[in-house]
Amino acid sequence: MPGRVVAVAFGSNIGDRRGQILTAARDVAAVLDDFILSPIIETAPVGDGLEDDPPYLNAAGIGTSSMPGSEVFAALRAIESAAGRTRPYPGAPRTLDLDLILAGEDQIEETDLQIPHPRFRDRLFVLEPLAAIAPGLIDPVSGRTVAELLASVREKKPER
Repeated sequence: MPGRVVAVAFGSNIGDRRGQILTAARDVAAVLDDFILSPIIETAPVGDGLEDDPPYLNAAGIGTSSMPGSEVFAALRAIESAAGRTRPYPGAPRTLDLDLILAGEDQIEETDLQIPHPRFRDRLFVLEPLAAIAPGLIDPVSGRTVAELLASVREKKPER
């Protein structure tokens, strides 16, 4: 079975943020074939009550895989854990956050796994780096490209 395009969002807001993203990119490249990492950008935390948290470095990566989305997700969780990721409460600062954004045409709705990622269409910190490397990637739910989603979010002038 040929591989399909898989998109991953990277984030870090504590510790050696850049080093953690670059190490995670190396680890993700061992899971996904033909992996490419976007430029790394700095963003403010998004969400109620997170205004005083440290800023994030964010990036996106794409590669190909024939593994089921659940296996890619499990591999990403293992990479997060190896980087010291803990989950004491929602939105907690983190050494590393890896979100499985897209896995080809897969659409999965499970308790612990949703593909495509349910909130990526509204997040500049995901769409901006992803558009830098894969503007034509299509969201199988909306049928829109990453570039179109980004333009739509920018029109709304949301926070990064």
